[in-house]
Amino acid sequence: MSEKTLAMSTPNAAPGTALAVANPWAVMPPLGNLDAYISAVNRLPMLTLEEEQAFARKFRKDDDLEAAGKLVLSHLRLVVAVSRKYLGYGLPHGDLIQEGNIGLMKAVKRFDPDQGVRLVSYALHWIRAEIHEYILKNWRMVKVATTKAQRKLFFNLRSMKQAIKADHALIDAGAHRDSLSEAEVDAVASELQVKRADVVEMETRLAGRDLVLDPAPADDGSESFGPIAYLADASHEPTAVIEARQRDALATDGVAGALATLDERSRHIVEERWLKVNDDGSGGMTLHELAEVYGVSAERIRQIEAAAMKKMRKALAEYA
Repeated sequence: MSEKTLAMSTPNAAPGTALAVANPWAVMPPLGNLDAYISAVNRLPMLTLEEEQAFARKFRKDDDLEAAGKLVLSHLRLVVAVSRKYLGYGLPHGDLIQEGNIGLMKAVKRFDPDQGVRLVSYALHWIRAEIHEYILKNWRMVKVATTKAQRKLFFNLRSMKQAIKADHALIDAGAHRDSLSEAEVDAVASELQVKRADVVEMETRLAGRDLVLDPAPADDGSESFGPIAYLADASHEPTAVIEARQRDALATDGVAGALATLDERSRHIVEERWLKVNDDGSGGMTLHELAEVYGVSAERIRQIEAAAMKKMRKALAEYA
């Protein structure tokens, strides 16, 4: 049986699900009132060891969904208690409870009463694992913990940091600092058995604030400026790539072809005027210098140049 099937048969498998089984299991309040849900969960009766084992065996042998539902209902308060420890990540409490409830249902499905372990101990791992997975996927757009060691560091660094600061508050003059000292970094690394560099990196990443890449317009109608304005890379945008290739082709093959349509004198004048750069960065020959070379007036050189440029523009337009 899947967790989805168990959820459909279980009263309030997640906050907001109003399904009922036989008394004394009451209908749970809707998600809109989280306080009422938590209050109702805390009023649900706990199962004795004998009841727990009886329901678990009935579920395993007969696939009795009502027995599974009673196992889940009696441990919903455990999910609420565990989820409270993860409120510091800024995620909705109701969502944390919902993910924890999914973990609880997975535990109920796999629970073996003959192993000599109470369901509360067995389910604790599954509840935490489901909440951890949800936090890692939703707390940041960019994942901050991928390896097993990083995940361990992610979920312990915040609480250890607070404990260290509290212990040193009375004797450490720098206790007001947000970052860990060198000695404190070493202590955390030793306690969690991770690399010192990993502690420093994780602390830096956790301390960073989230930024909206593309902020919404301000209420006064003014444009907002976000990181997307300077992080966007337009150089690889398909249209920009095609345009760049076309410009490169015009600047090489196109210009060479256009020059080939000119007579020798016109081509020489255009090259000297527009395509040559001296070592000092200055341009080519002036109209008067070219006039002396060809024994004509500067005005005549200008006319030849204008006619040549007109012919080249026509040739470039045909090439494009």
